[in-house]
Amino acid sequence: MEASLKAAAIVPDKRLQKLVDTVQELSLARNLESVTRIVRTAARQLTGADGATFVLRDKDKCFYVDEDAISPLWKGSRFPIERCISGWAMLNKQHVIIPDIYVDDRIPTEAYRPTFVKSLVMVPIRTMAPIGAIGNYWAHEHEATEDEAQILQSLADITAVTLENVQIYEELEERVKLRTAELEVANKQLETFAYSVSHDLRSPLAGIQGLTQLLQEDYKDLFDETGNELTGLITKSVTNMTQLIDDLLVFFTTSQKELKAGDTSMKNMAIEYFNELKQLEPADRIFDFSIADLPNAPVDASLIKHVWLNLLSNAIKYSRKKDRTVINIGFESTPENITYFVADKGSGFDMQYYDKLFGAFQRLHSEADFEGNGIGLSLVERIISRYNGKIWAEGKPGEGATFYFSLPRKQPSPLEIAM
Repeated sequence: MEASLKAAAIVPDKRLQKLVDTVQELSLARNLESVTRIVRTAARQLTGADGATFVLRDKDKCFYVDEDAISPLWKGSRFPIERCISGWAMLNKQHVIIPDIYVDDRIPTEAYRPTFVKSLVMVPIRTMAPIGAIGNYWAHEHEATEDEAQILQSLADITAVTLENVQIYEELEERVKLRTAELEVANKQLETFAYSVSHDLRSPLAGIQGLTQLLQEDYKDLFDETGNELTGLITKSVTNMTQLIDDLLVFFTTSQKELKAGDTSMKNMAIEYFNELKQLEPADRIFDFSIADLPNAPVDASLIKHVWLNLLSNAIKYSRKKDRTVINIGFESTPENITYFVADKGSGFDMQYYDKLFGAFQRLHSEADFEGNGIGLSLVERIISRYNGKIWAEGKPGEGATFYFSLPRKQPSPLEIAM
């Protein structure tokens, strides 16, 4: 019966493979519980012992954290470091082999009498500044060989590195949690600020717009041509400022918006917003619009609409100086991603200024040539990045531009979105 309870001894030529397997397991361990579970089992199997303990130094105490044995040992107990053999191994920074615990004065026999232990080997976890120990025990007299002690010491050395890695991992995890909490607070404050500014700025703008409209309607005949032009400029400035507030609000709140999974028809969305934008242009403007049979995307339609609105709006806006507005929408596909593109034959841009293209409030054309506030493309980039996608562009002055954005075919996980 006793033999059936013993851990099966591993023949010497298989010990190395067991040690390698244990190293692989430990490489995936991320907490102390996992490390102790792996080590206690491996320690017993490597020598065919009747029991194994995992001990950590707790100031001037030896804390018996975990065990794997044929009957209970000291799991959860703490002993003075000077009065236990695991403490001796740590204080002396070397392993110890004891064939008979009852004839060795380093053993507190009163602590061992209730147990099955007759022989043991104990090795320190890290020989320089030990942080713990690993012990093997036998229910019969057994003089552990140097090979057994060395293979156990190798396990202890690997355990030391793993424990250091676990500590680093836990510290990094704590920093990430702290940083995430700080970012959440900062984003919430930014969102509150955006809404507050939006509200506070809209009220005076509405007043200016109302008063200007009153002047244009009731006092138009009292103004000369210059006066009417000035009131028109005021109205235009109010409109631009209102649009800027709207764009800033979307820009600052985009990162806070929860992404909803969906099967969005990119083709229908592109056609819809092109038609809306086209209606805002003069009726005599000539459009040459073509669109491929775009594949759907697993994106939030309420967010991705800003991508299409900005890219199509830019294509139309920067083609106004051309006799014909040419816009082509297509896609390229790989097993991992779908890349959509919007190409035009408008004014284009110089690639030497590419670094400014997606920066907030950065413009490659003067406002006198083309209106805008420099928010649109930075908003597009922010939205695409939330899906682990990419956006880029190509252009030539006077020949047009093509904007590409790629999206993964698979919806990102909540963790990926949060990062």
